[in-house]
Amino acid sequence: MTTLCRFEGPFFVLCPDHHVKVMNGLQPLRQASGLPRAEAALAVDSLAPSHNTSSEERTAVEPLIPFHQWALRVPWDPINDSMGGPVTPDIQPMAMGLASAVADCQGSGPEEMTFRSGDHIEILGAQVPGLPWCLGRHVASGQVAFVQTSLISAQGQVSDLENVIFLNEEERSFFSSEGRFSEEDARQLLRRTSSTDVCTVYSLDTEEAEMQQQEEHEMPPPCLHPEPRETLQMVKNVLERCKSCRGCPKEPGSPGVHGASGGASSPDTKEPSFRLDPGDARADLEALGSLLQFLDKPGFEAGFQGLYGLSPPGLHGVFGGFTDDEELARLLAEARGVAKKAGLPMALARLCFLLGRLCVRRLKLSQARVYFEEALGALGGRFGDLVLVAAVYTSLAAVHLRQKNREKCAQVVPKALALLLGTPGHVGGSEAESGLLKLGLRRAIGARSPQAEARACFLLAKNHARDKRPEEALPYLERLLQLHGALGAPGASWPVDCYLLLADVYSRKCLPHLALSCVKVASRRARGSLDSALRSAALVLRGSPQLPRLPAQLAPYLLQALASPASGAGQVLRGPIYASLARLHSQHGQQGRAITFMTRAAEMDAQIGGRTVVDRLVALAWLHVLHRQIPAALDILESVLEAAVAALDQEGVIANMAAIGLKRMRRTQQAAEGYYRALRVARRLGHQRNKAVVLANFGTLCLQTGAGRLAQHYFLESVKLFSRLPSGECGPDFTQVLLRLGHLCTRRALTRQGKCYYEWAFLVAVETDHLESQLHAVQRLCHFYSTVMPSEAQCVVYHEFQLSLARRVADKVLEGQLLEAISQLYLSLGTERAYKSALDYTKCSLGIFIDLQKKDKEAHAWLQAGKIYYILQQNELVDLYIQVAQNVALYTGDPKLGLQLFEAAGDIFFNGTWEREKAVSFYRDRALPLAVNTGSQEAELRLCNKLAALLAETEAPQEGLEFAHTALALSITLGDRLNERVAYHRLAALHQQLGHGELAEHFYLKALSLCTSPLEFDEETLYYVKVYLVLGDIIFYDLKDPLDAAGYYQLALAAAVDLGNKKAQMKIYTRLAAIYHNFLLDREKSLFFYQKARTFATELNIRRGHLAPGRCCGRAAWLVPGPPS
Repeated sequence: MTTLCRFEGPFFVLCPDHHVKVMNGLQPLRQASGLPRAEAALAVDSLAPSHNTSSEERTAVEPLIPFHQWALRVPWDPINDSMGGPVTPDIQPMAMGLASAVADCQGSGPEEMTFRSGDHIEILGAQVPGLPWCLGRHVASGQVAFVQTSLISAQGQVSDLENVIFLNEEERSFFSSEGRFSEEDARQLLRRTSSTDVCTVYSLDTEEAEMQQQEEHEMPPPCLHPEPRETLQMVKNVLERCKSCRGCPKEPGSPGVHGASGGASSPDTKEPSFRLDPGDARADLEALGSLLQFLDKPGFEAGFQGLYGLSPPGLHGVFGGFTDDEELARLLAEARGVAKKAGLPMALARLCFLLGRLCVRRLKLSQARVYFEEALGALGGRFGDLVLVAAVYTSLAAVHLRQKNREKCAQVVPKALALLLGTPGHVGGSEAESGLLKLGLRRAIGARSPQAEARACFLLAKNHARDKRPEEALPYLERLLQLHGALGAPGASWPVDCYLLLADVYSRKCLPHLALSCVKVASRRARGSLDSALRSAALVLRGSPQLPRLPAQLAPYLLQALASPASGAGQVLRGPIYASLARLHSQHGQQGRAITFMTRAAEMDAQIGGRTVVDRLVALAWLHVLHRQIPAALDILESVLEAAVAALDQEGVIANMAAIGLKRMRRTQQAAEGYYRALRVARRLGHQRNKAVVLANFGTLCLQTGAGRLAQHYFLESVKLFSRLPSGECGPDFTQVLLRLGHLCTRRALTRQGKCYYEWAFLVAVETDHLESQLHAVQRLCHFYSTVMPSEAQCVVYHEFQLSLARRVADKVLEGQLLEAISQLYLSLGTERAYKSALDYTKCSLGIFIDLQKKDKEAHAWLQAGKIYYILQQNELVDLYIQVAQNVALYTGDPKLGLQLFEAAGDIFFNGTWEREKAVSFYRDRALPLAVNTGSQEAELRLCNKLAALLAETEAPQEGLEFAHTALALSITLGDRLNERVAYHRLAALHQQLGHGELAEHFYLKALSLCTSPLEFDEETLYYVKVYLVLGDIIFYDLKDPLDAAGYYQLALAAAVDLGNKKAQMKIYTRLAAIYHNFLLDREKSLFFYQKARTFATELNIRRGHLAPGRCCGRAAWLVPGPPS
């Protein structure tokens, strides 16, 4: 089975002959689905253009995977033409160990091995597929040199991916050392996650904001859930241990986060330093001699690490006294001459290499090439210092690449790649090495060798990480992990650290979701590692928004840290870990779990003693206060005071906290005494913030007792103190006090003062950049401008700011709610521009509801968008959005939601001005059957009323009668007198429309009989006027009874007089005058009514002609004389 895809621009494809070609332009391709993508993409290096390719060949080729497409885009590959031979279709593994020569070979230089067919050769490092050379040792002669891979046959191939990715222990430990999480890092992390202000400053009483879920909705740990009595006993035990440990050191020594099992690290080897005087370098022969002696050592030593590195500090650290490259180059040149004369080949090679590096830094490439070639000549096939050999070949190959010397590149680059990819221990971190490794990755892809590709990706990632460019290592880390997932051993440990390194890179690139997913994968792979657990927690914390609350994603990693072996630093850190978990659960409303963890934290830290234990116990008491276990909290605080282990400032914190608990137990006098003790401590210590908090708590206490004026006094005193403090010291408490003061002023009808305090609170929250305080303040302002002092413009402004805050705190639920509210606000403005803005916000909310999988909200959002399109008269989109809303509602299978949606869809047309007949199908065919099936009589009544009204307007009154009768029956059943009156009125109107005068009169009178008596509102009197006028018209015109009609008109006149409506009175007087003049033949009454009508006409400035009596009878068809017989 194949899938077709289309590519634009140049791209790489795998041909049937297993070569890779580049294709240009837009081409249809097939992708084989029978092979894994990683295998189907591996190919060789032919990059010939394919302009003359036939259509059959085009459909046979397969595009490479995206990583290979990206990796093959090397600017220039000098060895492309030299490696275009036949390619085997099989996957090529890397080879290690012994190999046998299959042909004779005569080396062209001392660095190339000479051997005969059948000789045994030991491969040093690994043989990399796709490269013509590898490094080997002749078993018989012991010669170490380059070996042509085409002339040997490896006796064993490596199947374990890890053994070819890492060729020595140093490489194997790269990921763990790169992401090492030190003990100090762990302490800083836990200090950030466990510290809480409740132990150091006074707490503000926020009882109304602390209504959390009940304990039965929580799931506490199965083994840890102490009862208050057990907690109190534990507190006393901890305090006893604390008093007995006062003279002990605060924290025992520990071997570190990694514990003793990590092994003792070897002491850093001190690099040698040669102090040469630039002005007297020739005279100082002794120093120069020691330098040459050091540089002429045959093998690699740790002291050479700084020499081979590219960084200037490495060179200047070895050659002390030289800070200028020119002076250093002059000294090295002189030393080179001495080494050359003295016959010191290794010293000469190293000095030439250093001179070449200095020339490359000064962009003197030709001179650098000469030095590097001289270094190779000085080495003369010596491979004792393999790091030096690799560095020289790499540097020379990089120069040839930059000079685009194809002939020289073909000689040097393959050998440089064989050293880089096939041997371990080279320095790394250079840009030249990265460029060559990219060519090596290209060769590995061309050779169809996932092992070589993984090796190249590892070296590139290592190179970029060592060079402090982790972002550039990102694609190679991703590919390395992908290859390990396909080919690696499941039990390998290095992917854990690799995933954490990848998470660190994602975090630096502001990709928190990808970082979190990598942390999750690493945590599943890690087995009891405190290091990886705490490092994962640190990455989660770094990638989360800067909120006052800890992210909930921290919990599994802190629990994993607790599950790690408790020894050394792990034992010391368990207390802060428990405290961090307690703070995390408390901030997310799970106070029961928080109490459990804080109890364990206090027990673990009991041996530390001092402030730490008191802080833990005070925090535990506060958790009991939040959990509404006030007696337990008071017992804990009393025990701490009795033990006499608290400092003076801690005693103030305890007194304030105890007063808060007493206030919640309605023990007002004792609470006031506690606040007073806390206030005295704050005054004694000069803590202005604590004084402000206590005064605010006094105000809250006064509010509880109903002393509003006294509460306002204390709040004002608190505000005065807060306003004198720097903004950084106020915290969120200042905002809360201002909001309380604003609420109090609003309740006392001091609207303007309340507005000022709300806005002040908002400004303080913005200045301190405290997101939760900003949310609280802006929510109060939204409520204020929507209900207390309505202002649509201000409401929109503050709702939009609240929306920006919701996005900053990443609260998608709140964001969706705000988008809905803002859409409604814009919709209420009634302008076309506002309608378009409402549509934009509705679509944004729709996207969020889809992401949250809230189908009911999603359906309403689709329908709201359709409603706005209806208002904008874009009729072609209205039906589409309504149909999608219905589909979403039907998908849920909830008949109540379907009923709401179908009725709301009909309301769009029912409340509109065009296409109102469309509402009938939604009401009658969709919503009404659901209302009947679900037994919702209120909805059925509502729908029947709407259908009766619609059918009356659409010239289908006979069908409307059925729904009107149903509405009447439902109204009687439900005892809804208002809807019963509406149903009678609607039945009367329908019968009138059908010409059923007597029935219309009957139902109008039934409707009037249900009106309240006496009348309470002018609208009811006006209803009497209109109904009696309609009854008069029915009797006069339809039933042809002028006398009864006059009676109804006179009842309408009485109601109009009671209402004081002159225009209605004039109209009724005119009709009565006409009836009495033309039909009842009572001239006296006719004149009386006419004069009354004339009086009102004069007052209303209506001309005389409009009151002609005959005009009032023009509609009476039964009065027109018949045709002459």
